[in-house]
Amino acid sequence: MFGLITTGRPVNAAPTQVNDTSYAFRISPTPAFSHIVVFLLPGTTLPEGTAASVYAQIPPSTEFKFLGGVGPGKESAIFRVGGLKGGSDAEADADLMIDSTPGTPMNGSTSGSPEIVVGISVEPAAQVEAQMLTLQQSRTSTTGTSTPCTALVKAGTSTGSSVTTKVLAQRIIGNAFNFLASFGSDVVPLKAFQEWWTKFEKRVELDPGFLEREAGN
Repeated sequence: MFGLITTGRPVNAAPTQVNDTSYAFRISPTPAFSHIVVFLLPGTTLPEGTAASVYAQIPPSTEFKFLGGVGPGKESAIFRVGGLKGGSDAEADADLMIDSTPGTPMNGSTSGSPEIVVGISVEPAAQVEAQMLTLQQSRTSTTGTSTPCTALVKAGTSTGSSVTTKVLAQRIIGNAFNFLASFGSDVVPLKAFQEWWTKFEKRVELDPGFLEREAGN
């Protein structure tokens, strides 16, 4: 149902299902990383009126901190997790995938450190939206500056095109999934994802309207 990309590592599309509405990815703190991408797998449809909250638990803390959410209209999101241990966990949801210093374990951890857990919980969409709004307000009050909007984009929001944001997002993810699936494994090198992105950007440059013409998945 969900996939996760940790910067510099293979795609992980096999979380542990904790219960009917909760999933967990376990991530080694080494090699170092600072961002993760969480996304809905192509063909996944959440129950009506729900969205998925994304949490992270970084040892030695046992607390799960809310990062943001994904759902209809926002099928993927990038989260910064490198600052969660300190007071600057307000830096999430950036638009860049930026590694920490190469070879430096995250938050000073060592190769024997416990795994980081990324939890995903399917919850009422209104509840997820409320948590995202609270998080955004907290970041604004902490940094004194506005941060990228984390609100889930509702399906059908006008984009000036006959194709909705939801459909476009599904087609982009589907395009990536089909390319990566050609490797015949649930574990795909990040280089393959970068290769897809390069080809995708080139195709958009040559034919900006190809997504609008594609049949829905």
